[in-house]
Amino acid sequence: MPMDDKFMLMIPGPTPVPERVLLAQAQHLIGHRSGEFSQIMGEITEHLKWLHQTQNDVLILAASGTGAMEAGIINVLSAGDRVLVGSNGKFGDRWVKVCEAFGITVDLIEAEWGQPLDPAAFEAALTADTAKAIKAVIVTHSETSSGVLNDLEAIAKAVKAHGEALIIVDAVTSLGACSVPIDDWGLDIVASGSQKGYMIPPGLGFVAMSDRAWAAYEKSTLPKFYLDLGPYRKSAAKNTTPFTPPVSLFFALQVALGMMREEGLEGIFSRHQRLQQATRAAMKALNLPLFAADDVASPAVTAVMPQGVEAEAIRSTMRKQFDIALAGGQDHLKGKIFRMGHLGFVCDRDIITAVSSLEATLTHLGATGFTPGAGLAAAQAVLMASG
Repeated sequence: MPMDDKFMLMIPGPTPVPERVLLAQAQHLIGHRSGEFSQIMGEITEHLKWLHQTQNDVLILAASGTGAMEAGIINVLSAGDRVLVGSNGKFGDRWVKVCEAFGITVDLIEAEWGQPLDPAAFEAALTADTAKAIKAVIVTHSETSSGVLNDLEAIAKAVKAHGEALIIVDAVTSLGACSVPIDDWGLDIVASGSQKGYMIPPGLGFVAMSDRAWAAYEKSTLPKFYLDLGPYRKSAAKNTTPFTPPVSLFFALQVALGMMREEGLEGIFSRHQRLQQATRAAMKALNLPLFAADDVASPAVTAVMPQGVEAEAIRSTMRKQFDIALAGGQDHLKGKIFRMGHLGFVCDRDIITAVSSLEATLTHLGATGFTPGAGLAAAQAVLMASG
């Protein structure tokens, strides 16, 4: 019997979508200029502020996380502006490319893939900038390509001490997985995408903007039209949108955010931490080297560098034999690592299933140096201790 509906996503995005959310999208469409849509929009906006831990604007774009980041960058900067970009993976590299495409001058603060960005390097560069030429600092919070969580709070403190620079944050796989207290940390622009912690399909991007960001918006001279955040702000104040939104995704978002409120912020964050710890404990018990250290591990995804068995063979067998998707490595890590997502609508049972299937896969591929069942026992110990 074909099991077509048993496919299981264990990647950092798109993430699994709850049935309630999938069914919400099957409703008949409504007019996006109707009172009914405005009501939904109002509820969504209030929930988004709660999730972002902010009193300020959280705007919704029909875009991916990259579109949200591009919007954040081009709405507060001008050609020739100087920015610091932290890069320790594929997405940090991407923000460099976006800046260069718009004629923004980039100073790079780098760390090796798998290593965290050093907040002291940002502090040194910002302290040395006595002329206040640095207009913004751009940081990826959870670097999906390597499974590293950067110390956003410490970097934000260094930016605040500078007094002039804005902090622009890629929170695409951290928002909804760990605490990103925008107002407490003084974050200016925070971008995220719907197919991650929000538990809905791809298609919506979110941009949170501080008062400082809006002051910079007034001076920004980069060309923008569809991604000009000014009209989104004016429309959002009236619970509407400047252009036609993907209405079905708003239905989905309304339900997903309702589910997140039911679980509560602490519940969401502790669940992601538990799943991360269980996954990492399992990998260690199976003698599978982890790509990032425990103290800088992302709550969204665990990167593993297997020895003696090919990462792509593991992924292929998991897909064919168990209908479980794992993510591969990117750029120079292609074929060298696999990445197991534990983000969004993922529970203890999913980790147990994925780890058990991974053990069977390793045995099938003739991997040595591990005891079958050890990974499962390690994951169970974490999950049952904190469940």
